[in-house]
Amino acid sequence: MEFVRTVEELPKGRIADVVGKQLMRCATSVGANYHAACRGKSRADFAAKLGIAVEEADESQHWLEMLMSLDQITKDVFGRLHKEAEELTAILASSMKSAKQGR
Repeated sequence: MEFVRTVEELPKGRIADVVGKQLMRCATSVGANYHAACRGKSRADFAAKLGIAVEEADESQHWLEMLMSLDQITKDVFGRLHKEAEELTAILASSMKSAKQGR
């Protein structure tokens, strides 16, 4: 939810609007794809949907980095959200790898 609140609090302007929308899309997609993975029809389906969640979490890091480099968010906000995105990427990637290996 902090991602959503952060996007809502971005300064008004074209940069924040465009990059904020991209961040909102991928950050909210992580949870939606994880939810879909949990309802996967098979181990392969589960792993594939987790793979999408991994990509979205990784993309969230990119958009956060862009917002930071364009001075649209503070270092504190960047640090918290980037760390969360990194942790989610690592957790989901590990789960995906385990699912592919049949563990």
